[in-house]
Amino acid sequence: MNELRKYTWIAWTSARSSWAYFGDAIGRVIFFSIILYIFLRLWTTTFTQTGATHLGGLSITQMLWYLTITEAIMLSGPKVSTLIDEDVRTGTIAVQLLRPMSYAYYRLAMTLGERTIRFLVNLVTGCAIAFLLVGQLPMVGFGMLTLCATLPLAFILDFLGLFLVGLSAFWLEDTSGLLLLYSRGVLIAGGTLIPLDLYPSAVRPILSWLPFANITAGPAHVFVSPLPQDLAMILCRQITGTLVLGAIAFVIYKQALRRVFVNGG
Repeated sequence: MNELRKYTWIAWTSARSSWAYFGDAIGRVIFFSIILYIFLRLWTTTFTQTGATHLGGLSITQMLWYLTITEAIMLSGPKVSTLIDEDVRTGTIAVQLLRPMSYAYYRLAMTLGERTIRFLVNLVTGCAIAFLLVGQLPMVGFGMLTLCATLPLAFILDFLGLFLVGLSAFWLEDTSGLLLLYSRGVLIAGGTLIPLDLYPSAVRPILSWLPFANITAGPAHVFVSPLPQDLAMILCRQITGTLVLGAIAFVIYKQALRRVFVNGG
């Protein structure tokens, strides 16, 4: 219980710190608004030019709200891997390991606290833009409930992926390339810009079980189409992905700690 209280306090402190930098928050809101507006107008033009009423099973209203959620999730992520990379290269991680807490759980708590605030700011901004463009989404209340059910695991999945990228600094001279590949995986294979239902049927089942899709596309899908069976499937995939990535991260983390002890004494 004391351990849980400790990491909860770290998350709360991180969330409060995010509110302190008002200028940064305004800058992120402006950037998010511009990006979201561009993509919303792009899909509006796509629907108009094709004359379709539904694409990938989504109406234009659902599509624009879908993009609102995926972009809000995508742009709310803190620079976890960069911070871990810096800790490794500067040797700060050795000092962190002396603290009476797990370095991995510390980074997770910091990330969840900061990301929650960023996402809420993005969500409010995105909902305002989407409402002005296409109006209210049907069943938005139930959609919010299903979104809240899937977001924690989505954030944890993304953290595990970025945590592994950051830990690669123990073996790689530069992790920026790996981070670029990971971010593009979330962007493309994760269905951030294009719903997975618009991908070829041959690759759709594979993409749906990858962690990328359950970070952005999964929560967005159950938000715009809150069906109980879809929610159960997304949660199942998220839990499976969390267990698999968690196990991989645990093994890699243990190997990384051995390098710290061998090189640092």
